Amino acid sequence: MTTSPLVLGPMLRYVDDVSASIWCETRESATVVVNAGNRSWAARTFAVHGHHYALVEVNGLAPGTVTPYTVQVAGADAWPAAGTVFPASVIATLREGRPLRMSFGSCRTSVPHDEGGNRTHGVDALRAYALQMASNDGSLSWPDLVLFLGDQVYADLTSEAMQEFIRARRDISEPPGKELADYEEYAHLYNLAWSDEANRWLLSTVPTAMIFDDHDVRDDWNASLSWKRTMEETFWWHGRIVAGLASYWVYQHLGNLSPRQRADDAIWRRIAAHEGEAELDLSSVLDEFAERCDREPTVYRWSFCRDFGEVRLIAVDSRAARELAPERRALLDEEETAWLDSRMRGGFRHLLIGTSLPFLLPTGLHHMESWNEAISEGAWGRVVAGVGERLRQALDLEHWGAFQKSFRRVAAMAEEVADGKRGRAPETVTFLSGDVHYSYVAEVQRASGSRIIQAVCSPIRNPLPVAMRSFSAVLSYGIATRLSALLARSAGVADPPFHWAGMKGPWFENCLATLADTPEGLKVWWVSGVVHDGDQLHPRVEELAALTVAPRRRGSA
Repeated sequence: MTTSPLVLGPMLRYVDDVSASIWCETRESATVVVNAGNRSWAARTFAVHGHHYALVEVNGLAPGTVTPYTVQVAGADAWPAAGTVFPASVIATLREGRPLRMSFGSCRTSVPHDEGGNRTHGVDALRAYALQMASNDGSLSWPDLVLFLGDQVYADLTSEAMQEFIRARRDISEPPGKELADYEEYAHLYNLAWSDEANRWLLSTVPTAMIFDDHDVRDDWNASLSWKRTMEETFWWHGRIVAGLASYWVYQHLGNLSPRQRADDAIWRRIAAHEGEAELDLSSVLDEFAERCDREPTVYRWSFCRDFGEVRLIAVDSRAARELAPERRALLDEEETAWLDSRMRGGFRHLLIGTSLPFLLPTGLHHMESWNEAISEGAWGRVVAGVGERLRQALDLEHWGAFQKSFRRVAAMAEEVADGKRGRAPETVTFLSGDVHYSYVAEVQRASGSRIIQAVCSPIRNPLPVAMRSFSAVLSYGIATRLSALLARSAGVADPPFHWAGMKGPWFENCLATLADTPEGLKVWWVSGVVHDGDQLHPRVEELAALTVAPRRRGSA
């Protein structure tokens, strides 16, 4: 059997009305050619630690068209794969005036899709969605974009297949053990995540955007200054963070950028300017870049913003852009806050803020996190501060609620947009999030202006154990809400600037959410994959929940 010249991809990344970015990893140094509509576009690969990548810029397309494409590597046909049962991969360009339809979700592990994998990790909602799309039975309308909101890969909680790869390279009983150590292991992890045939086809034909969360690097990444110092004391952390950020730039971030944004990226300019027969090797450049990004987070921005007609999407980095010094502690440092502030504007029908961590947690958990932040910073004395720090890391108390300075500043931005103080008020200001491994919808209680909504979709495939579900429910709702609010006040935490309550949920199934801008309002629905008649490899999509967030002037959802 002939080995395909492609290791991963093609992946359809940034797409607008006239252009598309197609990313892939190849087995060798080569020229990659994309053929579509009797035209061709080519790009030379660049190398990182022995791996070869290309991003082909396809331009000159017509708005609102659907064009099949194929890929050649070094003159050989590479895509579609020989004997595939999936439809042709296509580039669907945007069209002015067409309402946005976007899927989103987070937290997806890479284990087999057989009975064992489905028993331990549940059915992969993304794969079920891919199979339903490929069937072309009319039950699903294709999204313009899939937004992945973090934990696309798990560098710390590895699968058996990943551990087998690690054992072949080093002693897994020595730190970092079953966790990832370097770029080579990250490359293999991404291969495990994206090489399933159904998901690979989906990623080749639907545009994607991505932002990281902690498990893309390590659980509780940048939870606090204490956490960071503990990591830096280990001999292996430096290699891990450098590999994590370097591979993230290659596998996830590069495809988020528009052609204009890539032209402003210093590393991409090296790629675009490279001439000659020898392949450009970026290994040392990317390592130095990643090391500096970790040391000086303000030197590079991972967040991004896109406008889709009457909808603006802001994807916020809530991990690397943190300020951890106690006297300046913030989930977003000053530079990142200013960037977000400049983009939190009205004039759109819907303003979407993608943040891996829920901005509006269930109120019981929000108060618990604000209390924990206060005592960890000394509100109840030095001894209790140490206890608070241990609780913070043990219970993952490091969301927006645990960074009250940032929470209140962004809450003020959202209210100003909703009240029409930053341009024409939109119908909704909607936060899209993941991370918590259960899904729900909450709304800020307001009498006028835009509706402020929190919609969470988590996990795509990594369900909470049953015991943890009960714990999360007890901590987040009911009497725990009142008790945690009292705790927060006793530690000197001011009440939140507004009140919010659940509209729908929580539910704990693996799922993928989709939103659509409709005449009736912002429609959001969640689907999961369900096995029928024991056919583990061909789950079907079933709707879990749905709601329409109507404009306030037209009534409640």
